[in-house]
Order: sequence, then structure tokens, then C-alpha cells
Amino acid sequence: MIKPAEYARRRKQLMRMADQDAILILPSAPQRVRSHDTHYPYRQDSDFWYLGGFPEPESVMVLVPGRKHGECLLFCRERDAGREAWDGPRAGPEGAVERHGFDDAYPIADLDEILPGLLEGRSRVYYHFGRDTEFDLKLIGWVNRVRSQVRHGAQPPHEFLELGHLLHELRLFKSAAELRLMRQSARIACEAQLAAMRATRAGGREYEVEAALQYTYRRNDAVAAYEPIVGAGANGCVLHYRDNNGPLADGDLLLCDAGAEYAGYASDITRTWPVNGRYSAEQRALYDLVLSAQQAALAQARPGKPWIAGHDAAVATLTEGLLSLGLLKGTLKAALASGAYKKFYMHKTGHWLGLDVHDVGEYKLAGDYRELEPGMVFTIEPGLYIAPGTKGVAAKWQGIGIRIEDDVLVTAQGHEVLTEGVPRDADAVEHILATR
Repeated sequence: MIKPAEYARRRKQLMRMADQDAILILPSAPQRVRSHDTHYPYRQDSDFWYLGGFPEPESVMVLVPGRKHGECLLFCRERDAGREAWDGPRAGPEGAVERHGFDDAYPIADLDEILPGLLEGRSRVYYHFGRDTEFDLKLIGWVNRVRSQVRHGAQPPHEFLELGHLLHELRLFKSAAELRLMRQSARIACEAQLAAMRATRAGGREYEVEAALQYTYRRNDAVAAYEPIVGAGANGCVLHYRDNNGPLADGDLLLCDAGAEYAGYASDITRTWPVNGRYSAEQRALYDLVLSAQQAALAQARPGKPWIAGHDAAVATLTEGLLSLGLLKGTLKAALASGAYKKFYMHKTGHWLGLDVHDVGEYKLAGDYRELEPGMVFTIEPGLYIAPGTKGVAAKWQGIGIRIEDDVLVTAQGHEVLTEGVPRDADAVEHILATR
């Protein structure tokens, strides 16, 4: 796990970027009601977690660079024996200081009284406006209270800046401790994919495969990083398919896009395998094409290459293959220029990965795609989707949806595939299925 000292270093680094006359305010994620008096499982806000590792709701972190009486403050729930008997233990302000390394901590009930005083004399406020309307209004109210005292010498903030502009650049580069957690998350996700393959049976249902995923996550102290996509046959052509209740028919492919979240960090893997254990000729042709596209993209995953280079390489490989199979017409140059491939491949080839499965971080800097650097982690996930009824496509290709996705760390030497634990090669996939 990540130690309090690393969280403290992150806060210090962020405050150095914000400078001495700023104040940074981060509320925790709210609890969400599922129905009546039951709640969805609580998941802390990723930015809040990144800076504090504090797991509780009803908390607010305030960073005040240069404040003599403590720069890193936390407002949180007080200890309450009655509530803790129902909901479990709380850290309380004392625990926030002793166990989480904050300079000082106060009861959350004191926020309204204390925060206006912390705002006074600070020229800039860094905050995520628009995420939480209720908290937005509270912050505006606190600022207005300081403004109301201007005639008495108060100095209210005059600049409001998006916190993510600073913070998300920090989150884009993973530390050694973060990478240890991400490797474990990837290992669990690989184990789950293998379990899902072995749980696939013609005549079964998609939810039986999902059950194998979820069981593997929980037995490894993880949860699903997002709702798993378990789509058989035509369902595999739906990019964000979620029902996971369709039949597993002999002759269909099963597309399984699923990842674990371990200690807050996400993994994200997709594999596509035949329900009956053997790819048909058409399925194998498209599968091998997608795998070639992924390999082309992986070759671009190294420092100094633009982030978009992997996507461009995958698109060129897919387009050339679709032309050779007769699914596209014309020349490669014309097909790329017209975007004809988008009929079968309509998404980018990857995204940043970290505390969020679609993690934060800019893809462009000053209008140009940024170059890859060591410490970045992203997915590489080309695919092809030929839905039933696609015009101008022979019936033998219809209903085939394929995606192959892996998690990739950029290293000083090139890259490391974090999800190597589950095979991609079609023969290797068939071998696993043959040993079910």
C-alpha cells in the first residue's frame, strides 16, 4: 500500500505548483442513495484519494501553502460510538493526523466557521467547479462572506482556477508504489479473464461468465473497476454492452472487457474467444488482423513517440487488412483519408489508466498530441465490429465483434505490458479453452 509519506510528498508538490498565495480545496465523494435508506458501495473521489488516502465520506481537504500553523488540513467526521456500531470505525480528527499525516484536522461541522478565515488573504482558489453543485454554492457563500468584509480590510480571493490543471498532470505519471498496485490489479484481472474463459460453455449465459470474473476479483480483495462487458455473438458489436444476460451459442465469439480495481487502482483487459473453443475461418481472419493492429500499436509505445502514433499504426494495419479481405474497397491511401475504416472501428486505440479506468491527463499539449514519457500507463485496444445487418458486407462476416486490450507502462527502454498473464495469440487461447 501507499504510505502516508508519499501522500504528503504529493500534497507538497501540488502546493509548490500552486504557489504561496493559493488555497486548494477538495471535498470527498458524496455517498449515493441506491434506494430509500440503502446506498451504493462507497468509492472515494480519485483526486481526494490521490492526495490523502483517506477513505471516508463527509470530508474536505484544504491545502494552504506557507501557512505557519499547518499547510495540510482535513475536515472530517468526529468519532461517534453510536454511528460506528452501525457503519464501522471512523478515524476522527485525531486519527486523520496520527494515521494519515495531516498537519491538523477539525470536525466537519466546523467547516462553515473556519474556511472563510482560510480563504481570507489568498488570491487564488483551486477547486473542481461543477462536480458538486451543492458544494459549489457553499464555496461561493464562503467567498462572499470574505468579500463582505473588504471595507474592514479583508482580502478575498480574486481568481478561481481548475484544480485538475495542476493535479491531473501529477496523476499521469505513476510512482513506484503506484506501479506495484497496478501490477497487482493487472495480475488479478488476468486471473479473472482466465477464469472467465474456463467458465464459458455453449448453452450457458453471459452472466455465468461474469460471475467467474466477480468471484475472482473478490477472492483477491478487489472489485470490478467498471461494469464488465460480457457480450456473445452480436452483443460483442455493442461497444459498451452491459446487460450480460444473453445466451452463449455454439459458433459465437465472446468479447469480455473487464478489469479489477485493487487499492483504488484500475486494470482494463479485453479478450475475445470462441464459445465452442475453436475460431471459424472468418473469426480467425479478423482476430489475427486485430492482433496485428495491436502489435503495430505496441511498437509505438516508447518514450518520444506521440500518443497518437499507436492509434495511427493500428488504423493503418486494420485498414490494409480490411482491404485485403474485401470488406473495404479502393486504395489504402484513399481508405485512410476518407476514414472508411470507421464503419468497423469507431473508437481510439487506448486511454490513460490509473485510479480511474479512463484516467486523467491531457492527450494534447499546445494543440499537438503529447509525447509518451516513462511512468505513463495506458491501454492499447484495437477492435473490429461488424454488426448484423451491416450493408455491403457478406453474411459470413456479420455478428463478429473483436477487441484485444492490454495495459501498457512506458519505461525508459520502451514499454512493459502489465497484462501479459492472459494470452492473446489465437492458438494459445484455443489451448486454454481445450483444457476447460
